[in-house]
Amino acid sequence: MSPRRIGILGGTFDPPHIGHLVMAVQVRDALALDVVLLVVANEPWQKVGERTISPARDRLALVEAAVEHLEGLEACDLELRRGGSSYTADTLAELAAGGHPDDQRFLILGADAAAGLPTWERGDEVADRCEIVVAAREGEVGPAPPGWSWRTVTTTRLDVSSTELRERVADGRTIEVLVPAGVRREIDALGLYRSPR
Repeated sequence: MSPRRIGILGGTFDPPHIGHLVMAVQVRDALALDVVLLVVANEPWQKVGERTISPARDRLALVEAAVEHLEGLEACDLELRRGGSSYTADTLAELAAGGHPDDQRFLILGADAAAGLPTWERGDEVADRCEIVVAAREGEVGPAPPGWSWRTVTTTRLDVSSTELRERVADGRTIEVLVPAGVRREIDALGLYRSPR
């Protein structure tokens, strides 16, 4: 198998929305990636205790629905299969072990996540196993923190957040156009984000 250029966009995806997809597609095109994996966090260690997080299998179903008709984007359940807390260093190691030795891996981050890189678990391993790509609007990204380097890809930023979407569903407001239709159907089918009555 010939080597591939693989993008890795990790997240809680609770729920995934058009902002995630626009970022993934624009980075895919800018860097001529063969695939962008949307890696669903099993247990996002930076968010545990902050709020209730939807079951990982439900979030995976939402991501599968989100990428269903998008060429070059795939839902990835690697962190769910591994179980426990989700660390990018582990995910990159597993992708390297299971792929072709010449595959190139590109970790795709938004500006906020990039600014937090120095707090990441085993960050040195992350830096060694991939090229970091920060996807953001023009002028939104400063210099990389000491000891880190990254490439910037200018992308369209859409002001939509998973927090806002959960609130909209809980309040009975529409999320139409903010998520793909398949994601909206899955949210309804799974009964996610509704306020208890």
